[in-house]
Amino acid sequence: MGTMPSAPRTARALARAELTRAILDRASAQLAGVGPAALSVRQIARDLEMASSAVYRYFPSRDALLTALLISAFDDLGQAVEDGDGSAPRDDFRGRWIGLAQGLRTWAVAHPHEYALTYGSPVPGYAAPQDTVASATRVSRALLTLLLDAQEAGHTPAAPTRPPTKQELASITPVRTFVGAELDEAYAVRGLMAWATLFGNISLELFGHMFKGVLDYEAHYTTLVEQLADDLGL
Repeated sequence: MGTMPSAPRTARALARAELTRAILDRASAQLAGVGPAALSVRQIARDLEMASSAVYRYFPSRDALLTALLISAFDDLGQAVEDGDGSAPRDDFRGRWIGLAQGLRTWAVAHPHEYALTYGSPVPGYAAPQDTVASATRVSRALLTLLLDAQEAGHTPAAPTRPPTKQELASITPVRTFVGAELDEAYAVRGLMAWATLFGNISLELFGHMFKGVLDYEAHYTTLVEQLADDLGL
């Protein structure tokens, strides 16, 4: 799970931070057992031998607890991807891409329930608030920054066999300017395809849709990542 914001300086603040962490740890364990839709504040309180009202002083609702779990998971995943990106020199775009992509899968395989919370089916009755956006976009920001760096260094993706339509280009305008300077049409389209391919493959693996169809997930994913690097001109 994600790190706490800052070190508490008083005994009371330390106790609060420790109890907040204990609640989140129990919520995470419950998430693995019953899934986010069945997350129960009352059960968490029983597990911690607390009154439900005491838990609600830390998280005023189940939705607030889900939001905290989401932010923590998104930040953990974002850190894993950023660390993978940083494992190669800044001008080694292919190395950065491979590190980024492998960091994504490694985290997802190690945290399948958190991955399901962030990229699985929506939780009925829950709508993620604006508070989650900064954490949720760390992965896409890392990917788009990498592509912009490659573009500015003179790289170009493989030529498309089908040019994008005006409607498509208009629809992805926010993506093209998400990290500042504008991505060209080819990198914006290819980048979205690569992003969807990585997450699609990981989701098929973790949710059992490639069972007995792919016998070595890691080998298959490695080939996919290398192919996408070629497609992106890295």
